[in-house]
Amino acid sequence: MRATLKDVAQLAGVSSATVSYVLNGKRTISEDTRRRVMEAVHQLDYVPDLNARGLSMRDSKLIGVVVPQTEPGDRLMFQNSFYSEVLGSIEYHARQQGYHILISATDANESYLTLAKQRNLDGIIVIGMYPSEFYQQMKKSQIPIVLIDSYCNDYYYHNIRIDDAYGSYLATQYVLQCGHREAAFFSGCIQENGVMKKRLTGYQKALAEFGVPYREEYVFEGQIDYASGVELANKLMESRLPVTAVVAAADILAIGAMKGFYEAGLRVPDNISVIGFDDLEVSQYLTPGLTTVRQQISLKGQRAVELLLKHIAQPDLTKQEEILPLQLVERGSVRRLG
Repeated sequence: MRATLKDVAQLAGVSSATVSYVLNGKRTISEDTRRRVMEAVHQLDYVPDLNARGLSMRDSKLIGVVVPQTEPGDRLMFQNSFYSEVLGSIEYHARQQGYHILISATDANESYLTLAKQRNLDGIIVIGMYPSEFYQQMKKSQIPIVLIDSYCNDYYYHNIRIDDAYGSYLATQYVLQCGHREAAFFSGCIQENGVMKKRLTGYQKALAEFGVPYREEYVFEGQIDYASGVELANKLMESRLPVTAVVAAADILAIGAMKGFYEAGLRVPDNISVIGFDDLEVSQYLTPGLTTVRQQISLKGQRAVELLLKHIAQPDLTKQEEILPLQLVERGSVRRLG
């Protein structure tokens, strides 16, 4: 049987409240009493019940993290190492402050409120974009919430993100500066006011600045995963469009595309150039290394935790938004023409 607070109190010869004071350091307790309580804790191998603690103190030390699913049954967090990196950062920095995280992959129709109330979450971090109905539901929780990579402008939510349009502009600009004029765009699902839409806008802006016409047939839309990158590469080759470069909206798409081209006998960058977006760790280990736009993925997780804990400590904190910097990283996957 699991030892309880009462068991510790009985063995130490003190009240349950005194045991709680010793464990939480809330009050000054005599050294003799503290010693007896700690001896009882070790003897009984007592582990505090965090759920019970959260219910009684309204402080569960538990942060919910919501990760998107593109389709029912999808496991997006396992298909793109972007999510493992940002989740790892969130977990590490939360743990450094005495918090634990509860990860939930949810689709657009699933209410998260019931779980939030059942587990008495202190705060929530939401990664990615969701339909407006999701954000309307989440507000009802009255729990501090930080969004990562969202363009939701509701006053209720804090936001940590990058300028996605600018990042895609940098990637496309680089390809055009290298002499390419037939550049395709590989993307995830493009939704109005979503991240992929912003990255498409950056691609279009760079084309316009170089006087290159935008052509819808040069935009290939799929999912943000490796398999989709392979599939889009095959679709591009089947189209027989005179494309010399691919601007991918995510590294994982670019990596899949490079594999698809390789299997078809095309070499990067000799036959076709590829540029990515994210700078996943694996991108530097490819042959050739992937030229890409670096965003500070781990920093997103860190800043989200810091902002969430700041709101927990300051309930009246007004909306905060932080836009993190981007950097072009030149490796070997884009060939200079002429």
